[in-house]
Amino acid sequence: MGKRCPRCNSRFDYPIDTAIQTNQVGTPTRTAHKDWATHCNIPLSEEQLDYITRNYNDLLCPHCMQSIAAEEHPVSVRELSNFLLDLSRTLMGAGAHTSRVVRNVTRIAESFGYKVDMTIFQMHITMTIRHAKDDTVRRTSVGKIGAAAFNFNTISQISTLSWEAHDDHLSFRELLERYKQIIHEPRLSRWWVLGLVTAANACFCRLFGGDVYAMGIVAVATLIGFFIRQEMSARHINHMAIFLVCSFIASLIAATGFWFHLSSTPETALGTSVLFLIPGVPLINSIFDLLEGHVLVGISRAVNALILIVCIALGLSATMLILGLDML
Repeated sequence: MGKRCPRCNSRFDYPIDTAIQTNQVGTPTRTAHKDWATHCNIPLSEEQLDYITRNYNDLLCPHCMQSIAAEEHPVSVRELSNFLLDLSRTLMGAGAHTSRVVRNVTRIAESFGYKVDMTIFQMHITMTIRHAKDDTVRRTSVGKIGAAAFNFNTISQISTLSWEAHDDHLSFRELLERYKQIIHEPRLSRWWVLGLVTAANACFCRLFGGDVYAMGIVAVATLIGFFIRQEMSARHINHMAIFLVCSFIASLIAATGFWFHLSSTPETALGTSVLFLIPGVPLINSIFDLLEGHVLVGISRAVNALILIVCIALGLSATMLILGLDML
C-alpha cells in the first residue's frame, strides 16, 4: 500500500498488514511512529519521536525519518519561529536594548541550526527564520510588542538561558520549559517596590541638598504619587496620562513645603518629588540603539521618552501655576 509523506510529499511503500495506532481524530499516536521507525530499522530518540508526533499528522517516509534521526535536537521552523518571536517580545517589553534581543535570539536559533533576520520597531517585531543548510525551509512572522513592566531579572535569566542553549545544546522541550519558568516567576511585591522607590527618591532629595524635612515631604509625595501610578497602570490607562497626573499630584504634595514653611529647602523638595517618573530606561536604551546602528527603534524610543518628560514638566508646571510659584 502506498502512502504520501506529510514532510516531503513523496510516496512510499507501507505494508498493508501493519496496524496503525491512532488517536480520536485519526492521527497516528506516538507508539505508531515508534513502531514504524522500528520496522524501518531507524533508531529515534524520545525527543525525535516527540518532535514527529507534534508536527506530523501521518507516518513519515523512511528518508525523512533518517533525516530527523541525524538531527540531535529536531525542531520545526514553525515551533522555533513562534518561540523566538515570543521570547523577543518578552525581552523588548522587559526593557532590553535591541542588540541584546538580536544576540539572544540569534544564539538560540544557531543552536538548532537556523539563521535569523530581525527588524525591530517600537511596537512590532518582524522575524525571518531559515534553515542554515536548506534555504527553502524558512518562515516569516510578525508580532506586536505589548506593554509590560521593566524586569531586569527576566532579561538576565533569558540571556543566561540563551547561552545554555548554545553551549549545552538544550533540547527544544527543555528550552521551552525553562523559558516558561522564567516568565512565570513571581515578581517582587508591589509594596516592596513602593517602599524602595519612596526611600530612593527621598535620598535623591538629600543628594541635591535638601534638608531632613524636605526628605520627609518628598517621601510622602513619592509614596502617594507612585501608588497612584501603580493603580492607574493596573487599569491600563494611557501611560502619558499616568505621567501627567502623577507628576501633578506628587509636586502638589511637595509644594506643602512652600505653603506651611516646613523646610528651609522647599524648592529642592518640589524639584525632586517627580524624579521617580523620569524614563531612564528608554533614554539609555535609545542611546544604545543609536550607537549600535538600530536607528529607527532608537529614535522612536527617544521620542517616546521625551514625550513622557514633557508630561512630567506639564504636571509640575500646573502645580507651580496654581500656587503662583516662580522658580525660574
